[in-house]
Amino acid sequence: MARILLAEDDDSVRRFVQRALEVHGHEVLAVEDGALALEALAATAEGERWDLLLTDIVMPVMDGIALALQVARDYPGLRVLMMSGYAEERRRAHNLDQIIHDVVAKPFSLDEIVAAVARALVRETERP
Repeated sequence: MARILLAEDDDSVRRFVQRALEVHGHEVLAVEDGALALEALAATAEGERWDLLLTDIVMPVMDGIALALQVARDYPGLRVLMMSGYAEERRRAHNLDQIIHDVVAKPFSLDEIVAAVARALVRETERP
């Protein structure tokens, strides 16, 4: 299936999402913030690629918006899906429609996050 980089500062949400995606056959690397996500991207071996970055918006060190902007600049082919429990942050992210796929509202169910990831991955494979 897909290789997914997950950036989420809340330990329980991070573990829930990681397990949900792994049960559905995805390979998931979970990190606690945007800075660690960038480190993981930089450490990716040549010839390997990530299929999706799934990131929370509100995180310490580097938030999801800053992460998405840097990923769009440095890894333009990487699809970005965001999560947030804050309505204001979701509106802020929608100003980035050119670089993110969607924003999933927290709280979400296992089925909702798996479906959102599936939609992002399908659209990724349909891109020219």
